[in-house]
Amino acid sequence: MTALDAQPVTIALHEPPVLERNVSGASPFLLTCDHYGRLIPDALGNLGLPESELARHIAWDIGIAGVAERISAALDAHLIAQRYSRLVIDCNRPPDVASSSPALSEATVIPGNEDISPADAAARRRAIFEPYHRRIAETIDARLAQGRPTVLVSLHSFTPVYAGVARPWHIGTLYHRSPVLPHLLLSLLRAEGDLIVGDNEPYAVSDITDYTIPVHGEARGLMNTGIEIRQDLIADETGQAQWAKRLTRLFREIEATLIALQSSYA
Repeated sequence: MTALDAQPVTIALHEPPVLERNVSGASPFLLTCDHYGRLIPDALGNLGLPESELARHIAWDIGIAGVAERISAALDAHLIAQRYSRLVIDCNRPPDVASSSPALSEATVIPGNEDISPADAAARRRAIFEPYHRRIAETIDARLAQGRPTVLVSLHSFTPVYAGVARPWHIGTLYHRSPVLPHLLLSLLRAEGDLIVGDNEPYAVSDITDYTIPVHGEARGLMNTGIEIRQDLIADETGQAQWAKRLTRLFREIEATLIALQSSYA
């Protein structure tokens, strides 16, 4: 093997993978958005897919970018988001699982992901996955070192119909080992009176199917929750604004509750 052969495969990006808002935000809530964008590195073309497929839920979390941006602004909360399509590499999956760069998503074959070499998979991981999660980890490190309260909120959206099965929930709270915040949010959402709210629906967090909450929330001992909003409710700016306004109000209630609880134990 020559020195040239030993060089790792690299992949050029036309935009950095990490997008941030309100880096100095004062809120205790740290927002993450793993499936914010749907960019694809130029070297990968369109992954062999037409635009109609790349605009679907298989490529990104439709509508969640607008919700996340609005909540970040309203709460003065730091948002860390990821610009590239989950079809390139899913930043909410352990990088060694098959669904990290899926060859099949729902019923759609992803030609650009068939027979990916280990070197190519590692290149995607180094270019996109690692900088994103490194930035989240660095942010949490800095906040904890400063003694700042930090509550991790991982924002997602879900398709109203998956594999032909309709999903009735408007929103769901997701968790695994840390149910305190999800259950508090769940009770507030149900008290709204006009919502069908999922308790670990339409997904549940696990170490196999998720990365952000297990690694940055649970392993760090942070209070955390995942949130899933149905995509047809946030497909346009009106819906995004409505849901951001509702969740901002509820997060303010939660913050007040957490402060009161902390004071009672002081």
